[in-house]
Order: sequence, then structure tokens, then C-alpha cells
Amino acid sequence: MSDAALDLPRQKRLTGRRPDARIFVTSVLLAAFCVVWIYPFVWMISTSLKSNAEMFGNPGLIPQSFAWENYSRAWVEANMGRYFLNTLIVTVGSVVIVTFCTALTGYVLGRYRFPGRNAILLAFVCTVFIPQGFTIIPVFELLSALGLSTNLLGLTLATSGHAMVVFVVLFAGYFSQLPKELEEAAQVEGVTFLQIFWYIMLPLARPMVVTVVIMQVLHAWNDFLLPLVITLANPAIRTLSVGIYAFKGEQFIDWTGMAAAATISIVPVVVLFIALQRYFINGLAGAVKG
Repeated sequence: MSDAALDLPRQKRLTGRRPDARIFVTSVLLAAFCVVWIYPFVWMISTSLKSNAEMFGNPGLIPQSFAWENYSRAWVEANMGRYFLNTLIVTVGSVVIVTFCTALTGYVLGRYRFPGRNAILLAFVCTVFIPQGFTIIPVFELLSALGLSTNLLGLTLATSGHAMVVFVVLFAGYFSQLPKELEEAAQVEGVTFLQIFWYIMLPLARPMVVTVVIMQVLHAWNDFLLPLVITLANPAIRTLSVGIYAFKGEQFIDWTGMAAAATISIVPVVVLFIALQRYFINGLAGAVKG
């Protein structure tokens, strides 16, 4: 038996150790990165359970005494319960509008070839680079002309319009990779355009739909500048992000109450992302591939 054959088991053992060591080092680095990444969130929760005096006197993450009254103060006295409901209404409404409109537009741009298609896609991409601050005044004037500048419907429409561009491009990339035989078979059966989209194409794009839902929820739930401008005339329709800003006074800042309100605001989004992260990753991968 040759020396190479005798050394084969030893080579396998050596090559088997290298991937394990590489995986271990990668896991340690990622774990350290996750600790650094999640520390602000843990610090916020810890601060929300301290008094304002303890926040400055106790730099540790474990409170000496748990001040649960911070949450009740944020929810009741700061009216965060009302702002939470407003944010929920705006978020759900904008998710429905954005998902349907962007999916239908992306389906047309991704599946059909017509004159001016590339120009439309280029125009969509170019609008991404326009800062939100430049569009607030035209949006507010349009809502005022329609009589919607002081209610949740106007805020929902304004929140929906700002986020559509990227989602249209993602849907177009996703739909473009689906086989054409599906549409051809449906057209032979006499199925209409909207029926093909609603019953065939949209269910196949479920990962992309979930991706858009998560991204729009994050956008609508955390948006600050646009709701701040629109709610100036009617504070009753404030969202959570604007309501948290109210904890900052001229002479005093209620840091622990602000931390409690921020925790109330962030927890639902974190739970949603954890529940749907698998579809989120698959949707982005499919859109990039397309």
C-alpha cells in the first residue's frame, strides 16, 4: 500500500478540523458583533425600569428597584395608548395600500415589455435619491387641498406614498423570474389579467409580499419627520415616534419615561420581524436574483 493511501485518514482528519475551527471563529465574531449590536436595546429596556435619579447613579444594566410605573406613566399620562392606536391604524392602512399598489405595478413592469418601460424603471430608481424633506411641503399642500391634512386618512396616504418606489423595483425583479408558462396556461383558459395577478402570481410572490409588509411596517411605525409636520395642526393624531418626542421639555427631559415609551414602540416591530424573518430573507434573495 502506498504512503499516500496510508496518509489519507490523517489528511481527512486534518481537513475535517479546519472547517470546524473556521466555523468556531466565525461564530465567536458574530456573537461579539451581536452583543454590540443589541446592547443599546438592552440598555433602553434597563433604563425604562429605573428612576431618573438611578439612571445617572447606576450605570449597570440591572436596576436596583424596578420602576414599573414608568410604563403606566408613558401609557396613560403621556397618552401613548392613543398614539399606539393611531400608529397601528396608519401602519395597517399603509401596508394594505402599498402592498397591493406596488405588487400590481411591479407585476406589469416585471412581466410585460412595452415602449417606455425602461424609462419608467429609471424614473422610479431616480426618485429614491430625493430626500424626504424636499417632498413634505408638496405632500402637505396636496393633503390640505383634499381636506385630509388633519386626520388619520391623510396621514395614512402620505405614509403610503413615500415608500412605494423601492418596493415596485423589488416586485418587478421578483415577478420577472417566474415562468411565463403560468400566464400562458391561464390565458388559454380565459382568465383575465387581474385574475392571473390575484390568484396565480401574487400567491407565488408570498416571500416578496412578506418582505414588503415588514419593510413598510418598519417605515410607517418609525417614521418621524412626515408625521411631525402633519400632526402639528391636530396633536390627537400623533404617532408613537412623535409622541415620544413630547417627553423632551424645555427645562426637563423624562429619560426613563422616554425609554419606556420607546420600548412600547419597538417591541411589536421586533416580534413581527422575528416571526417573519424567514420570508423576509427569501423575498430579498428572490428579488436580487431576478
